Amino acid sequence: MKTLMDVQGLRDRMTSGQQTVLLDVRWALGKTDGHEQYRSAHVPGAVYVDLEAHLSSPPSTAEGRHPLPRSADLEEAARQWGINDGDTVVVYDDTGNLAAARLWWLLRDGGLSSVYLLDGGLTAWQAAGYETERGEERHCLGDVTLQSGQMPVISADDVADFVQRGVLLDARAGERFRGEVEPIDPKAGHIPGARSAPTTENLTPAQTFLPSGELRRRFEALGITDTADVAVYCGSGITAAHEIAALEIAGISAALYPGSWSQWSQRADLPVATGP
Repeated sequence: MKTLMDVQGLRDRMTSGQQTVLLDVRWALGKTDGHEQYRSAHVPGAVYVDLEAHLSSPPSTAEGRHPLPRSADLEEAARQWGINDGDTVVVYDDTGNLAAARLWWLLRDGGLSSVYLLDGGLTAWQAAGYETERGEERHCLGDVTLQSGQMPVISADDVADFVQRGVLLDARAGERFRGEVEPIDPKAGHIPGARSAPTTENLTPAQTFLPSGELRRRFEALGITDTADVAVYCGSGITAAHEIAALEIAGISAALYPGSWSQWSQRADLPVATGP
């Protein structure tokens, strides 16, 4: 299944009139100006998606900072964005798809197959010299049906057994994995047995994904083989979806641990490791 669409491919679809739903997921941890950035410049026809409001349930001590949204809530939001069953959907942001991958994963988990990350996002679109629009876009109400459960997941209670038989990747920055800093969650460190695989290392300096061969070599160096079970976590389940996309580009399937470190670090009964 194809994961990416490049800007030329999107441009060709737009100029030929092929039905495409474009979704802009402008978001970054600790920032609240995503909607304003979208209004100032977005790919023509793109609808803004609020990650906090629509791609997550309310945070809780039990579930973490960004629990997965309820399937019914996501379906209602997807209809508001104008998605119909069978549509091709392209999602992007302006940070190498670190945020947009969450929506890509959720729509794939809901059963949509024609969902793509715009490789390089808004940065690549503008670098190619293509026009942007200002203001707000709204589509006619769609009729898409979503049913979550199509993508593999693991829970906190699954993790201890999983690390005995599979490879658990930590997609956060290396210094957070090692426990040198922890800017937001209650404990510093990582899940024992996890391997550090910062999400940003999936990208080129131009914020496009590395070629599939390079990504495959990266993950093989982390001990991943064709027969390995793989799962990914991050701070709160957002950028882990980006790592799952990179693994898919490399031809490797992986499960998401949705609660991630924001859930794990809240539980006094769960162990924490530090160091490399």
